[in-house]
Amino acid sequence: MSEQKNQVTPLSELGEFGLIHRLTLNLSPGQPSTVKGVGDDAAVLRFGEHTVLVSKDLLVENVHFDLSYYPLRHLGYKAAVVNISDIVAMNGRATHLLVGLAVSSKFSVEAIEEVFAGIRLACERYELDLVGGDTTSSTSGLMISITVIGQARAEDVTYRHTASAGDLICVSGDLGSAYAGLLVLEREKHAFRSAPGIQPDLEGFDYILERQLKPEARTEVPDILRQIGVRPSAMIDVSDGLSSEILHLCEASGLGCTLYTDRIPLDPATVSALEDFGIDPLTAALNGGEDYELLFTVPLKDYDRIRDIQGIHLIGHMSPASEGRFLQSPQGTRIPLTAQGWDAYPHTTP
Repeated sequence: MSEQKNQVTPLSELGEFGLIHRLTLNLSPGQPSTVKGVGDDAAVLRFGEHTVLVSKDLLVENVHFDLSYYPLRHLGYKAAVVNISDIVAMNGRATHLLVGLAVSSKFSVEAIEEVFAGIRLACERYELDLVGGDTTSSTSGLMISITVIGQARAEDVTYRHTASAGDLICVSGDLGSAYAGLLVLEREKHAFRSAPGIQPDLEGFDYILERQLKPEARTEVPDILRQIGVRPSAMIDVSDGLSSEILHLCEASGLGCTLYTDRIPLDPATVSALEDFGIDPLTAALNGGEDYELLFTVPLKDYDRIRDIQGIHLIGHMSPASEGRFLQSPQGTRIPLTAQGWDAYPHTTP
C-alpha cells in the first residue's frame, strides 16, 4: 500500500484574505482587554477607561515598492502613513509608532537614515512619537514593518461590521489616482531600461505621482463629521481598491450594496493619465488601490447634513444581503461587484 502524501495548498489558492481567515479561524481572545482582534483596520484594546488602537503593516522591496523610482524618504513617509490611515479608519487618533527594519548589505547607513527621515517627517506631520522598534539583516533587500498605536473614545470607535441596510455609502477625496501614478512610474522605468540615457517624462503628472509616492492619511475627515454631528456607522480605508473595500464592509456587516458609477469621484488629472494608457478610469477607481481615502457609511437621516460637504461624496447605499452587491450605471444597468484589487497572494489561472 502506497503512503498517502500530505496535501500542500498553494498560497495563491487562498489569496491574502483567505489565508488570514484560515490562520485566525476560531481564534478566541482570552484577555478581557481585547475588544476587537483580527478582522478590522486595527485591533481595539480597552484598559479601564482608555481605548487603544493598534495597527501593523509590512512593506517588502519588489512586492510593495520598487526602489528604481521610489525615493527612500518618501518610502519611509508612506510606510508610516498607511498605518496611520488604519487608525483613522477606526475613527481614532494615532499617537505612537514603532519601526522594524530588515536591511541587506547593499544599503548604506545614509540610505537607511533617509528612510528614517521620512518616518520622522510623518511622525511630526501627524503628531506621533516614535517610541521604539528593531533592526536586523536581510538577504533579500529592504523590509519595513510599522506598528502604530492610537486612541479613541470607546463610543467613537467605528468598525466594519456595524453598517445597516439603508445606510448611505460615502467616500472622501478621489479614487484611482495612486494607480495612475504607478502606471506612469512603471512606464518611465521601462523606458529608461530600454534607453538608459533617456530622461523620465513626468511633466504634468505631479498630482498622481504624489498620490502614489507620498499619500496622506485623511485625519481631517472624522473631525469634519464630528463638527456636523455625523457619526459613521461603519468605516474602512481604501488601500486595496474601492470594490474590495466595499465588499469587506458588506461581508462584515452581512449586507448587500449598490454603487452608482457616475458618483464615484475621479480627478481630471487621473482621468487624463489613464486615458493615455487605454484604461477605463472607473476600473482603476474600483481596483487600483493605495488611495488611502476613507470609505464609510452613515444613516439615511444624515443625508441633509452630509450631502454638501466638500470632499465627501455620496456614492451608493447599503441594502439587505438578499438584494446582492452591484454597480449601477445611470441607465440602470446593474453589474455584480467583484474584488479585483491588490492581493499579496494573487490567484493563478490553471
